Amino acid sequence: MTVPSAFDRRTLLKGAGVSLALPFLESRRAIAGLMPQKPPVRMGFMYMPHGVIMDQFWPTSPETFLDSPPPAIESLRPVLNQCLMMKGISGVPISPFNGAPHALELSTWLTATLPDADTRSRINIAISADQIMANYVGAETLLPSLELATMPQTWKENQEGLHEAYYSHCSYRSPTQPVPAETDPRNVLNRLFGRQENVGTVTRTNPLDRQMLDRVLNGARDLRRTLGRTDQLKLDEYLDSVRAVERRIAAIEQRQQEAAFEKAGVRTANSGNSPAIEIRIPEGEKRSEYMQVMCDLTVLAFQTDTTRVSTYIGSTPNGVSYPELGFTNQHHSQTHHENREEMVSKVAAITKFNIDQFAYMVNKMASLQEGDGTLLDNCIMVWGSGLEDGNRHTRANLPFIVAGGGGGSLNTGRFLPDVSGNQGDLLTTLLSCAGVPQDRPIGIATKEISEIKA
Repeated sequence: MTVPSAFDRRTLLKGAGVSLALPFLESRRAIAGLMPQKPPVRMGFMYMPHGVIMDQFWPTSPETFLDSPPPAIESLRPVLNQCLMMKGISGVPISPFNGAPHALELSTWLTATLPDADTRSRINIAISADQIMANYVGAETLLPSLELATMPQTWKENQEGLHEAYYSHCSYRSPTQPVPAETDPRNVLNRLFGRQENVGTVTRTNPLDRQMLDRVLNGARDLRRTLGRTDQLKLDEYLDSVRAVERRIAAIEQRQQEAAFEKAGVRTANSGNSPAIEIRIPEGEKRSEYMQVMCDLTVLAFQTDTTRVSTYIGSTPNGVSYPELGFTNQHHSQTHHENREEMVSKVAAITKFNIDQFAYMVNKMASLQEGDGTLLDNCIMVWGSGLEDGNRHTRANLPFIVAGGGGGSLNTGRFLPDVSGNQGDLLTTLLSCAGVPQDRPIGIATKEISEIKA
């Protein structure tokens, strides 16, 4: 491999028609004689429906936030000094759609806007915050944005006569264009590391093809010899992550393939002759493994600057259950608990489970060096729900967790118990922190929330 005297925004390894983007390497920049470049700010959103159990989610006080976090966010303890929680962020008032709390909790989450009441049967809402950022930074990356989901976006329910897509989409490219989310980890990996043939096109290929991937990764050996010790460790760490994601996707596929054969009465030994099955996580599988693969893919996409914007719909309000928690009750049914202790405890467990997956992602980001800090230092990662309390469908204090420094733009390590603002204000502020200029507020926003900014 010939070492270039200068390089583009990303360094690429190429082999067998596959391009593998690499993380920022400071010694490569030194070789090229360039000044150190400040890493870009990335923004990611991760969603859970139905609200939370408030006394297990909200910290008891600003003073105890770092040392005694509530049970729901315990897994974030290692990075709480890089987290921000705000109580007082109100949601969009849903009148005249009072009978459509679940159709609106996700569709308004990143738009801060109600659908048009005069065109209920077709999509007409607003561009979402993630797509506003994608429009600004997307031209600088291979993918303008990355949309992921755990569940297919096929639920059919028309609350208040609203279009069914409102139920399962949070990203909107325009007021009338919802952005579909990818549920298959293999397809995501293909998008991130697909075969490059013609300029501007990506051919969907199989990144789990060992020979193809081996050729690319073997090329890293030549590159590695040109790097300093710090960047060698960074490169090794990154390539290990690629291999780990590859193995985990392959393991999920293998388990599901074997299950499909068993169900069909076919011997597993013959599995090599069968076509690849579609990735789906059936009830009874470990949802945490699936979600963590998707989180790993988000980390890789940000680490390589393949995209700077992501959304991940962890679940939608349509019948999901969590057997690995020891019960099979559906999430939605348990949220209407009427304060019955057993049901409340199940909702609390589901909430903690979802935040644990978010914590898995941001803790990994905090472990990856980038520039003078970490990947998390240069990200704004948001976890939240479109309801405060699923039992009463309230929206006065929407649960949000913001993790990451936003390149130094956020004042983290705090719980703010008395914030005055709405979800549009919060989204407007976060885009401002990411350096995205805006010619108008997002949805119902009226201001920026200055107290969260550095």
